[in-house]
Amino acid sequence: MHASHPEVIARLKRARGHLASVIQMIEADRPCVDLAQQLHAVEKAIANAKRELIQDHIDHCLDEGIATTSRAVLEEFKEMSKYL
Repeated sequence: MHASHPEVIARLKRARGHLASVIQMIEADRPCVDLAQQLHAVEKAIANAKRELIQDHIDHCLDEGIATTSRAVLEEFKEMSKYL
């Protein structure tokens, strides 16, 4: 497990909680502005988790890989950058 994985898990659990709130809010017929605010929180939590995961990969996995095979590392970086 990478050092950042516990933080990524925490962020994803936060997103799951926000998403559950959105579902409950829709069922309770809450105002659309409240729903939009909660959905924004879901998106932000997921985006932060993705950023943390990718940054950790760049900082550690790719950095370690440069010492061995730079072409393979470059290809992996290109693949990861699609998700930024």
